[in-house]
Amino acid sequence: MNEKIAALLNQQINKEFYSAYLYLDMSNYYDELDLDGYANYYNIQAQEERDHALLFMQYMQQNSLKITLEAIDKPDKVYASVIDPLVAAAEHERYVTSLINDLYHEAYEAKDFRTMQFLDWFVKEQAEEEDNADSMISRYKLFGGDPRGLYLLDQEYAARVYAAPSLVL
Repeated sequence: MNEKIAALLNQQINKEFYSAYLYLDMSNYYDELDLDGYANYYNIQAQEERDHALLFMQYMQQNSLKITLEAIDKPDKVYASVIDPLVAAAEHERYVTSLINDLYHEAYEAKDFRTMQFLDWFVKEQAEEEDNADSMISRYKLFGGDPRGLYLLDQEYAARVYAAPSLVL
């Protein structure tokens, strides 16, 4: 495999673990506000991101590539209102999409069709993640300013359950 692609795959593992840390930080923020549904939502997001990192690791292992686990940066966001983590999450998902797109582009340039096929799932996943993040912002803007509306949104997010990714390598 192309060395640049292998390095980008390895970097993506770190980025996915950072995403998990970021979402755990958001979950903690909402927990402190007693918004248990929002806390649940971001706790599940953290689980998904951890699983994404493990999928990248599994792909690298199956291709006999060396994995180097790097230090995970501490989340540096400071939230002043309920909407702040929602906006930060949407921005972060767009950033992750750019990373996946860059990795896909490098695989395409190297004619690494196996890696492109692997990344197809992540391309679709990122479209869903961005849509969900944008929807949470829109719904908060519509209903979150009213305490009853915020309560109902929080209850809805409390009902979210974790579903492991269904990517077969």
